[in-house]
Amino acid sequence: MSFIEDSQNSAPDSVQTSKLGAARKGAEPGQNAAKRLQTELMQLMTSPAPGVSAFPSADGNLLSWRATIEGPEDTPYSGLSFKLSFEFPSNYPYAPPTVLFRTPIYHPNVDFSGRICLDILKDKWTAAYNTQTVLLSLQSLLGEPNNASPLNGEAAELWDKDPALFKTKVMDRHKDIEDD
Repeated sequence: MSFIEDSQNSAPDSVQTSKLGAARKGAEPGQNAAKRLQTELMQLMTSPAPGVSAFPSADGNLLSWRATIEGPEDTPYSGLSFKLSFEFPSNYPYAPPTVLFRTPIYHPNVDFSGRICLDILKDKWTAAYNTQTVLLSLQSLLGEPNNASPLNGEAAELWDKDPALFKTKVMDRHKDIEDD
């Protein structure tokens, strides 16, 4: 019997339902995300990128990570270290992680709650991105803010008009924080 005959003799949508069931069989929510994150962790440990690092949180939850970014040279953030949190959805990598600056930061694309305005964490996300890609993009954003889309309008204005005052505000806002 051919597939067409089989599907004609089936209840409506049963062939599609059985295919979906087979695709899901044995895959708990978050199981694929966990496998992907284990792979990414190995990549971060075996081929680290300069100035960025990330690891699962101390509580052992693979969907919750802590990360660090070193401020790039020749930027107002040079010599500073920033801690971030990553919360991965159960359908990662098909949806982006929620990333927040935990270290207080003065930046045009970061608000005072640590939320980040970066297109790859929103509508430009693709499963080709990974934790290291996000960290390197954020490190790059520190030296090249998108002043056309600021979360902190004052910082965006000062970045262009008064670099010395901008640097002062960066240093005033930055505070080292302890890990959880």
